[in-house]
Amino acid sequence: MAAVTTIKASCHTCGEVELTSADISLRVCNHAPMSYYSFICPSCGDEVRKPADDHIVSLLMSGGVRAQVWEIPPEALEPKPGPALSYDDLLDFVLQLGRDDMLAARATAPAHR
Repeated sequence: MAAVTTIKASCHTCGEVELTSADISLRVCNHAPMSYYSFICPSCGDEVRKPADDHIVSLLMSGGVRAQVWEIPPEALEPKPGPALSYDDLLDFVLQLGRDDMLAARATAPAHR
C-alpha cells in the first residue's frame, strides 16, 4: 500500500493544518497570476483559497495534487481605458432600457440589404 503524502497548509483562522492531495483543488490558469489552490479546512470547515505561483504549483503536483487547467478569455485581460462604471451609470443604463427597448426593436426589424 502506497504511503499518503501529508501536505501542510495554513488556514486564516486555524493556522497550520495537514491535508492530503485529495483535500486540495489546484486550478492553473493560462494567466499565471490567476492560478490558485483551495481546500476546506479540516478544523473549522471554512474554504481557504490561496494564490499558486509556479513554485507552489510544482510543490503541490509533486505531492500528488492534480491540476485543473482553466483559461481566461483574452478580452478579459484587455486594458479598460476610462473611468470605471459607477452605480449611477448602471442605474441610468437600466432606466434607459425600461424606456425603450432598442435591442428588441433591432432584433425584430427587417434586415437591410
